Amino acid sequence: MFLDYSLAFIIVLFLIAFVGSFISGMVGIGGSIVKYPMLLYIPPLLGLSTLTAHEVAGISAVQVLFATIGGVWAYRKGRFLNKSLIFYMGISILAGSFIGGFGSRFMTSDGVNLVYGLLATIAAVMMFVPKKQIDDIPLDQVSFNKWIASSLAFMTGIGAGIVGAAGAFILVPIMLLILKIPTRMTIASSLAITFISSIGSTAGKIFTGQVLFIPAIVMIVASLIAAPLGVSAGKRTDTKILQGILAVLILSTAINIWWDFF
Repeated sequence: MFLDYSLAFIIVLFLIAFVGSFISGMVGIGGSIVKYPMLLYIPPLLGLSTLTAHEVAGISAVQVLFATIGGVWAYRKGRFLNKSLIFYMGISILAGSFIGGFGSRFMTSDGVNLVYGLLATIAAVMMFVPKKQIDDIPLDQVSFNKWIASSLAFMTGIGAGIVGAAGAFILVPIMLLILKIPTRMTIASSLAITFISSIGSTAGKIFTGQVLFIPAIVMIVASLIAAPLGVSAGKRTDTKILQGILAVLILSTAINIWWDFF
């Protein structure tokens, strides 16, 4: 399908990426939970070119790769990156995301949106379950079940690869609720795991020709500017507020996707 790369279209893409990447750095997600529906609905709402679900997924995959680089770089000197957690979940989600990213070429646009809606709904439910005293655990005493972490990361990767996300909007509630990882460590480590995941989903999308490179480049530039700013804001924000922001974002996105189906 032909896209009209007007100045207005480019500016809208830049602003969508900037907002999504700022939130990405702030709450430890790749940003697709925000950018996916924005890319689907905002351009046509403004009378600009309409992107298909496959095109949005491809653009999101590439953009998330660079958004998370900015976020991880901003956290590199802190104590919040859990290297063991990043290793076990990162390897598993990389394999899953490549399978999902490659296999998505055989799915319809409605199928891609359906997977996205299911993932967002699961994440929304998990975010609203109370998390008891996880932020009271000293960072040097954090432990987790490696088999559970790896298995859940692999399954998350498959779904995330399909929709061009890196899966952080599922990973974050999994890490908070199931693995009992403190909030700030979850935010920092999920950005690193999301970066690894986005390598797999991006490779799958590129190999199957699902990436529009001009929109992707515009969004990459915005991401590299906004993600570190979001990290800086997140470090100064109360962890309960961060969890609340993420929960509302995930819930609103899930409702929006299901609304379109019905």
